[in-house]
Amino acid sequence: MTSIATSHWELVFWEHEGRVQAAVLGPEPRACPAPVPQDATFFGISFALGTSMPHVPIGRLVGGSAEIPDVTRRSVWLKGSSWHVPDYDNAEAFVRRMTREGIVDCDPVVPAVLGGTPPDVSERTLQRRFVAATGLTQGAIRQIHRAREAAVLIQDGVPAQDVVHRLGYFDQPHLARSLTRFIGRTATELSTPDGVEPLSLLYKPSSPLPA
Repeated sequence: MTSIATSHWELVFWEHEGRVQAAVLGPEPRACPAPVPQDATFFGISFALGTSMPHVPIGRLVGGSAEIPDVTRRSVWLKGSSWHVPDYDNAEAFVRRMTREGIVDCDPVVPAVLGGTPPDVSERTLQRRFVAATGLTQGAIRQIHRAREAAVLIQDGVPAQDVVHRLGYFDQPHLARSLTRFIGRTATELSTPDGVEPLSLLYKPSSPLPA
């Protein structure tokens, strides 16, 4: 499938031919092909912007991943402790435990910036902490979110010219470049997807765009 750009990191589990594996997937700064083994099943948790694992610097994961070893159908080892493998019913409890035990943390600068109330520190400090916590610049995250929203609108039947005006692109070529880079599709392919390989999960971003 085509894995579209994402500003979030994810914890992903999958099973293929009886073997269970897990990995931390970092933010993806652009669309890229991703192999999907036949008959594999996947489950993942996407973490909010600003959330990170202090023992795994997110900057090292941008455009890549880190495999988690010794995973079985029942257990996974995280920072020296055995955990039950999460599923749809216990994912929130799983993340709460990760927070309690200090496996994940959140830099308050990121939600403050996204909410339009940055702390009173220098612009350079804001930029440094934002990149350290997310792996990406504010500009890169803004472009990814805008491309995702554009793709959703086009799939919903909104004409490309209207998307340009609604989301603040300069013109249609600017929109086209953004879609190709971050979604891996043209506007025509998004509006008529028959015969095109599948995309990874395309959702409309619910968090605000960084200023």
